[in-house]
Amino acid sequence: MTDASPPPFDLAVIGGGVNGCGIARDAAGRGAKVLLLEAGDLAGGTSSASTKLIHGGLRYLEHYEFGLVRESLSERERLWRIAPHIAWPLRFVLPHVPGLRPRWLVRLGLFLYDHIGGRKLLPATENIALAKHPAGAPLKPEFTKAFVYSDCWVDDARLVVLNARDAADRGAEVRTRCRVTSLAREGDLWRIEAGGEAFHARAVVNAAGPAVLKLLGLAHEPAEHGMRLVRGSHIVVKKLFDHSFAYFFQLPDGRIFFAIPYEHDFTLIGTTDVDHKGGLDKVEASAEEIEYLCEGASRFFRKYVSPDDVVWTYSGVRPLLDDGSGRPEAATRGYTLELSDENEGAPMLSVFGGKLTTYRHLAQDAMDKLASRMPQLDQPGWTDAAPLPGGDFAVGTADAKVAELAARYPFLEADWAYRLVHAYGTRAWTFLGEAQSLADCGEHFGHGLTQVEVDFLVAQEWAMTAEDILWRRTKLGLRFSPEEAARLSAYLTEKVPA
Repeated sequence: MTDASPPPFDLAVIGGGVNGCGIARDAAGRGAKVLLLEAGDLAGGTSSASTKLIHGGLRYLEHYEFGLVRESLSERERLWRIAPHIAWPLRFVLPHVPGLRPRWLVRLGLFLYDHIGGRKLLPATENIALAKHPAGAPLKPEFTKAFVYSDCWVDDARLVVLNARDAADRGAEVRTRCRVTSLAREGDLWRIEAGGEAFHARAVVNAAGPAVLKLLGLAHEPAEHGMRLVRGSHIVVKKLFDHSFAYFFQLPDGRIFFAIPYEHDFTLIGTTDVDHKGGLDKVEASAEEIEYLCEGASRFFRKYVSPDDVVWTYSGVRPLLDDGSGRPEAATRGYTLELSDENEGAPMLSVFGGKLTTYRHLAQDAMDKLASRMPQLDQPGWTDAAPLPGGDFAVGTADAKVAELAARYPFLEADWAYRLVHAYGTRAWTFLGEAQSLADCGEHFGHGLTQVEVDFLVAQEWAMTAEDILWRRTKLGLRFSPEEAARLSAYLTEKVPA
């Protein structure tokens, strides 16, 4: 460890998940000098293991969390507007299940869902007869009636990376693979040791997600709140239906799960809610969780789904505020921001809880709260209207952008052009540049992933490994063979400094 330290930052944000990157972006946009530290890869944990929805949380109404639902619903169209390349509307089919929640109660919940969040662009709820609707064909015939309502889909890992990219574009310093090993006050600053270096900052934001209490312990800071770690697991199978609707299913045990079109050729099914007792380094779905989701899907779909049909699983640990709820699915998805006492010296703000949908609002609240101790942050919020990198086009025009990209680069196959626009938006033109043919894009690693894209991800999006690229920056890991992945890994070994 060297004693030489760079000039102090205004704010050091520890944690490169959606909350940490959102906070770094908001602070940098207010003119603060920001350092973002992440122990692994951006979105390497919980933030890339969501159900990939921007939603109000229809089931939260049952737990009377009206404020959380209202806040979440109000964020849906904001996030769609600032990220129209990685987020878009999705219509959900909610079949009525006799003997479970009565139709009038579900309809009342959907009426509230339509009206308490300021919905303007998304279509309203409607009733359908499944026998006459495309969404009815894959379902068992006993399901005859359903509601159809609106929410939005989002590429969760790309949402995180684009927040970090925008923070960096506004002056933030982003360090990945840089684990914090020491954190202590030194005079009126924080001294942070991470990645073999020492940094100083006037304030720290603890956005470590499931490790928030561990970081508080490292800093010898008291915690006013407890955490409940809840594992959510998902499975991916070959597509169970050909239409564009998603499903919201109710189960006899009172839980719900989703079945969502995923990456054109697959169906994403999830999630579970299980109290997590193990470590955080390698979180995996248990055999029981996989079986539970398969049984749930088989209850509704004509096609039987077994664990043998599962092509991929992923799991994340949600760092929920411990509100004393009995069942894990009843634990609040709200958040609390804990600011250290002024008498303790340099401030630390810790983030407890939260959900993907509310990350932007949480970040704005965090900056507004910290502004009481840091006048340089006392500025109006700005993130509700400024597009994320690549999202500088109108909602509803992504298909036109795909056509525009395909016209400019005629060697792109249709699915390839679609993927690039829905990952990078207008930034796809940046790395394709003056290419006139596939050969101009350098080595082709397979499935539309070329050297120019890989180089862009390394230079602009902090990608270092094949896993970073195949499972977070893209979802091409579902398509790559082990040999193709090994070839990409070998290229990155030469490209990325050790």
